[in-house]
Amino acid sequence: MSYPFNKLEGFPRTPVGEERRVLRLLPRILIVGSLLLGLPSLVARLFDTMGGAASATLVTTVDIYSISLLVLHWTVVFTVAIAAFIVMVMKGPAYVADAYPLDDADAPQDPGPGAQR
Repeated sequence: MSYPFNKLEGFPRTPVGEERRVLRLLPRILIVGSLLLGLPSLVARLFDTMGGAASATLVTTVDIYSISLLVLHWTVVFTVAIAAFIVMVMKGPAYVADAYPLDDADAPQDPGPGAQR
């Protein structure tokens, strides 16, 4: 009797690679990158409140660029996390896929006229 998720015997497991290191670094990259991308907006606002020559248009423009780069950064980090997770799962143990007997496995039947081969 076959149960789901039976491990395939004799199949060597692939050694751990860079995907584990990438997954461990991603939270730090997310936080540090988010802080660095928010820094120009903070600097523009501080410069404006200290009596600098920055206009409201400049502050708004810097805010828009900072927010757009922040969203891009989060998207890239999320995409890399998905890719590293997929690689990690694919390097895991192999499982039995089609564990059911085929009736005509030794002598396939003729498909009949008109069948594509």
